[in-house]
Amino acid sequence: MAGTNSAFSMEGAAARERRHDGVPIDNRAAELAAGLQAERACIDPKFLYDAQGCVLFNAICELEEYYPTRTERAIFEAHRATIARALPSRIQWVDLGCGDCAKSRAWLGHVDAYRYLGVDIAADWIRREVAALGRQFPQISCVPVEADFSGDFDLHGSLDDPQANPPVFFYPGSSIGNFSPERAIEFMAAICREAGPRGSLLISADLRKDRRTMERAYADDLGVTAAFNRNVLRVCNRVLGSDFQPAEFAHEAVFDDVHGRIEMRLRAQKRQWVQWGASGRLFESGEAIVTEHSYKYTPEQFDGMLAAAGFSVRNMWTDPRSWFGVFLAQR
Repeated sequence: MAGTNSAFSMEGAAARERRHDGVPIDNRAAELAAGLQAERACIDPKFLYDAQGCVLFNAICELEEYYPTRTERAIFEAHRATIARALPSRIQWVDLGCGDCAKSRAWLGHVDAYRYLGVDIAADWIRREVAALGRQFPQISCVPVEADFSGDFDLHGSLDDPQANPPVFFYPGSSIGNFSPERAIEFMAAICREAGPRGSLLISADLRKDRRTMERAYADDLGVTAAFNRNVLRVCNRVLGSDFQPAEFAHEAVFDDVHGRIEMRLRAQKRQWVQWGASGRLFESGEAIVTEHSYKYTPEQFDGMLAAAGFSVRNMWTDPRSWFGVFLAQR
């Protein structure tokens, strides 16, 4: 699971049907169908975050088992001044997957930002949230940018001169863990190119720790995460027109030692046919749908990924238990 600043937040989903120029961008039904018909059925984790999913995820963040949100917040609070001093002046603060802008709101009073870019996939949603941020920080030019950076990453048309006003790309919430390591390096390399010679990436990553702690964060005793996971089947029913019965799928979260990731799944409790349109799939009893991978790294692994992406200056801050890392990477 990622933070509420996820690039894939689906809050205000109806607003995403078209780009600002009127070109359709919503191929969610085709994407869901392709994943469900794959040899090993899967659903992209971005579909977890519809309006109900966001409410449930916010509840997850308050659970005792779910350490990432509060641990990241504590690191930010402890080291905010040090990190801010490491940044140049007159920056462009680029909030990737800005959501409600809450995490950036805590930073803008501490950094010398003349411009804020809130980047997310939901146009109407981010216009409202970025406008509210602009009223709180009238000295900063606050600009909403509609983009789905799960594909190609290109913000050249939205950034001012990166040499005069270096961008700081902000990607909190350990959202990078939803990418495979190879895709994560590609994504961070694209940011490195966009950042220019004076730009920076401020990013957080969940670190490896004991298996029980990691798995409990994705399978809490109250069952909130299970409800969050099953809700994606309701998203399928709404978007795809399928007839999933969420109660007939069990939530699972298991740490995969080989790949270094939590795998979140929904496992069919009985043999069942699920229909959508003229298509469908037979799920055998015990067959699983993968809904999320969340990679966990050692500090050395993630530092190496930043280096592979082209960042030569890298610093890390962590908590006393070394459960979570905040990284500042610069050219």
